[in-house]
Amino acid sequence: MTMPMTRRTLLGAAAAGPLLGGAGRRKVLLISVDGLDQRYLSENGRLGLRIPTLRRLMREGQCSEGVTGEAPTVTWPMHTTLLTGVPPRLHGILGNRRPRPEGGDYYWTTDLIRVRTLWDACREAKLTAAAITWPVTVTERIPWNLPEFFRRRRGGAMDMESIAEKAVPADLAGRIARDLPSFPQQWMDDRSRALAAIWILRNVQPDFLALHFVDLDSEAHDCGPFTREANAILEYTDELVAWILEAAPPDMLVALVSDHGFERVEKVVDLAEAMRRDGAAGKLDVSHGVVWALDSAAARWLEEARARGNLGIGRRVPEEELKDFTPELAGVEAAYEAAEGFLFGRGESGELYAKPHEAGVHGLWPGRPDYRSAFILWGKGIEPARLPPMRITAIAGRLAELLGVRL
Repeated sequence: MTMPMTRRTLLGAAAAGPLLGGAGRRKVLLISVDGLDQRYLSENGRLGLRIPTLRRLMREGQCSEGVTGEAPTVTWPMHTTLLTGVPPRLHGILGNRRPRPEGGDYYWTTDLIRVRTLWDACREAKLTAAAITWPVTVTERIPWNLPEFFRRRRGGAMDMESIAEKAVPADLAGRIARDLPSFPQQWMDDRSRALAAIWILRNVQPDFLALHFVDLDSEAHDCGPFTREANAILEYTDELVAWILEAAPPDMLVALVSDHGFERVEKVVDLAEAMRRDGAAGKLDVSHGVVWALDSAAARWLEEARARGNLGIGRRVPEEELKDFTPELAGVEAAYEAAEGFLFGRGESGELYAKPHEAGVHGLWPGRPDYRSAFILWGKGIEPARLPPMRITAIAGRLAELLGVRL
């Protein structure tokens, strides 16, 4: 799976202005590498990563120093933000799964999105759009679609039977299998996703293709981010990206993105139990990597407990960050991130500390330092540039500009 190293002409405007200097409508290949923390790119030398394709895209394209997410920084909300340009509280995809009062199932279908998407914009502009295991895409409104839908999972892989059942056209999986006999295996993993992308690029030649790779996220959950195992998956992903680029039209732009950063976790702390043991009053609300003080008594206890240093209470979240990321909660007394290596949760049988179920996590506070996702834009007409840090909400507008559509 080697990529030809023919050099593409790099023209166009500076990053601060129009991306292509008014060059007009372009085809766009959007590749999301789930869980690709920015540090995999910025520290690839220190990590010893062999990712020649990604390094080439970084060198020849526009590469952000990091992308700040929105709350919550989990896969389905962030992938929907990538295609709408608004945070979850506005687009309505509030987690991977719906709240229990709504049944608790996954947010499978596009009709659950409350705002316009790039899918809508492409359809209105009569552009051909395609999706491969992109979250919240069970719909017939995407004309070429292998949606993220599953009844069974194996790590980052999803059962092919379920995906094929929801495909558009209905025989899409069968068409790919006829041309690529190794495609119809039991599990849709990143290799299968790459095969599907290659088939669509060659046979459909879409104006917009959104591809979601999942295996890195799964490995980082199991083994931790930046480990030997996670690094190996990213190196394999680099090979798959090279393979896909061989099939892409020479004038197609490539936007490589991710949905969230990743952190290693070693200990889960039950703050409610710690407060009980201290005999303290006050009300707390805990959400994975952040704890909220709902009254002044809880705020005082959190500050005292933070000073002791044994409960994994980290940085106090500045008030402006609260207003920015969670305006609906900006009136709380105080909020604190979990310190490095810690999560907040419930212990078992009154225990203060518990072992985490996963070695790596996301869903943390979006303003957490160094917790960033990635953005690279590469192709003919894109001038090499190092972009400053950006918000994930800015990406959809950039893609719309490239496609020549209104979002």
